Amino acid sequence: MKRREFITALGGAAAMPLTVFAQSKLPTIGFLGTASASAWAAWTSAFYERLRELGWIEQRTVAIETRWAEGHSERLAELAAELVRLKVDIIVTSGSGVPAAKRATSNLPIVFAISPDPVGGGLVPSLSRPGGNVTGFSTQVSDLAGKRLELLREIIPSLTRLAIMANVSYPAALIEMNQADAAARRLGVEPIRAEVRQPEQVLAAFEAFKDRADGLYVCADPTVNTSRVRINTLALTARLPTMLPFRDFVQVGGLMSYGPNFADLFRRTAEYVDKILKGAKPADMPVQQPTKFDLIFNLTTAKALGLKISDTFLLRADEEIE
Repeated sequence: MKRREFITALGGAAAMPLTVFAQSKLPTIGFLGTASASAWAAWTSAFYERLRELGWIEQRTVAIETRWAEGHSERLAELAAELVRLKVDIIVTSGSGVPAAKRATSNLPIVFAISPDPVGGGLVPSLSRPGGNVTGFSTQVSDLAGKRLELLREIIPSLTRLAIMANVSYPAALIEMNQADAAARRLGVEPIRAEVRQPEQVLAAFEAFKDRADGLYVCADPTVNTSRVRINTLALTARLPTMLPFRDFVQVGGLMSYGPNFADLFRRTAEYVDKILKGAKPADMPVQQPTKFDLIFNLTTAKALGLKISDTFLLRADEEIE
């Protein structure tokens, strides 16, 4: 293009309404993950699949900026601030990523796929009327720890001492540890608290309880989640049946899990994102709770532990992994 033609074209572009340029920018979702991409793969796949079903195609109708803390919660504030600087239109996150995102912005909509106690954690004033810029899906379920322990005791009728592992620096995991402790005592089971704060402490925790416990209850958090293969290996070596927080643990050698279907929560999160990108306000969208719960069981691990599982128990399982 000749210089005069270029200047003419540029002048014409300058005269065009700014809205023409604004329309060329795709709406952008900022995705803030607390763990690793591999740890959340099944959940993010469900999220992206539902987005596509709703017409949001990456790089065609929506852009997605993804940041992973890799289990290092101290990085979340920095990553959340980075997404805000990128001027994303909405932030999707979970767990400890929610308060980090909320501190980073009071204007951008924030949708959480998983939060153990959004009211108690100060994220929203109430589930029905969240107000502000934050909404999403709570995993808070009455006596979930008690239900998990009852299932574990069905597998181990002689259960008398239970190790409970949690990252006690993660508030939600500490709450669950206390609930599991109380549930164990109600069942006449002695709880053995195995507190960890870093992945490097998992081995020492096992060494402390492996000869004193009949089973292991693991509380979810990003640090523990990233150590799930090591936890399962150590538990199998110590011949400890495990009750785990979700399917991903069972898929890599754990015995069983019972809890909300996280993939379903991420699909529902995509539906909230769709509504917000179309103009809905988080303040008007109630925090919802799980509607699907899964019992996942690993038959191979049960055989390796020498456990005899009744047919009636297996019939209740939503999925059996071999």
